[in-house]
Amino acid sequence: MSAADSLSLSPIVAGCWRMAEWNLDAAQRLRWIGQALDLGIDSFDHADIYGDYSVEGLFGEALALQPALRSRIRLISKCGIKLTSAQRPAHTIKSYDSSRAHVLASVENSLRALRTDYLDLLLIHRPDLLMDADELAATFAELKAAGKVLHVGVSNHTPAQLALLHARHPLATHQIELSPLHLPPLDDGTLEQCQALRLRPMLWSPLAGGRLFGGGDERAERVRAVLADLGRRHGGASVATMAYAWLLRHPTRPWPITGSGREQGLRDAVDALAIELSAQEWYEVWQASAGREVA
Repeated sequence: MSAADSLSLSPIVAGCWRMAEWNLDAAQRLRWIGQALDLGIDSFDHADIYGDYSVEGLFGEALALQPALRSRIRLISKCGIKLTSAQRPAHTIKSYDSSRAHVLASVENSLRALRTDYLDLLLIHRPDLLMDADELAATFAELKAAGKVLHVGVSNHTPAQLALLHARHPLATHQIELSPLHLPPLDDGTLEQCQALRLRPMLWSPLAGGRLFGGGDERAERVRAVLADLGRRHGGASVATMAYAWLLRHPTRPWPITGSGREQGLRDAVDALAIELSAQEWYEVWQASAGREVA
């Protein structure tokens, strides 16, 4: 069984990137976790840098109020970006680091902040141009042997970068940006590689960072109008739900990451699981976004 075969996440993943901006106290954060679980979302996406290195601690503080929930959830984190921050005074310049020392230290920091003994999934957040694939593969193996990480993968890598590392150590997923307003992964080799390796990708910013709902952008308005029309055809579904349904239509069977701190935002994503777009409907959205017809 490959790492990709054994990785299991909920069909929708809850993203915690902006948790520090939600201004929720620990009890309210715990309630949000519970709302996600009630909707069938048991996988939570983190990165060490989120909220200026604060979000994992906020989540861990909430989880500490009900520690038994850990057995019901899957925790994902990412490392490899070094931000200049008062929280990391040794970082004198923004850079990328996939060295053994940095990855091991990052995992220990994440485990401590999240108040857990293991991560279900660890991703290298961004490509490190100085990555030593053999060293990183050995680091992954060390973390897995210690039971501190169950699965590993990458985020925002090129197909060549992923292939290099995957040849040294099996990767379980690739987290990428994809939305109706961000199309490059559809034909730059990224999703073709996921199909070839049978990796289910994780998708960040599936609603284009909210641009689908903001005014003034002609392209966004075109796409929003098509999604609204599709929503009417599919029982009055929201624009957000139809955007998730568009992503879920891809044959890689992706895991979209919803970044909403609202219960309705979570519901919009989950509701998409009951909608199956036809290929023609999918291409209506693509055409509106690309601004051209299929060649």
